[in-house]
Amino acid sequence: MPAISMFFGIIIRMFVGRKEHNPPHFHAYYQDATATFDIRSGDLIEGNLPKKQVRLIQAWAEIYRDELLADWNLASNNDEPFKIDPLK
Repeated sequence: MPAISMFFGIIIRMFVGRKEHNPPHFHAYYQDATATFDIRSGDLIEGNLPKKQVRLIQAWAEIYRDELLADWNLASNNDEPFKIDPLK
């Protein structure tokens, strides 16, 4: 599962392969915690992260929603997703 972005100690990853399921989503890792976020809504759909990191991830996902959806399409077709700029 390639890392597509990293910022403030958070690593964003996306699975590659047709086995991925809808809704389009990405995985976020912070220290020992992990969570899954819906790309379209930015909602936390699984897992648990500190509230501050959730807000940072949701802000990043809102800014880069189009890029995330493009990466989802690539990953769903077994192609490597592109790196996305970090939150600054």
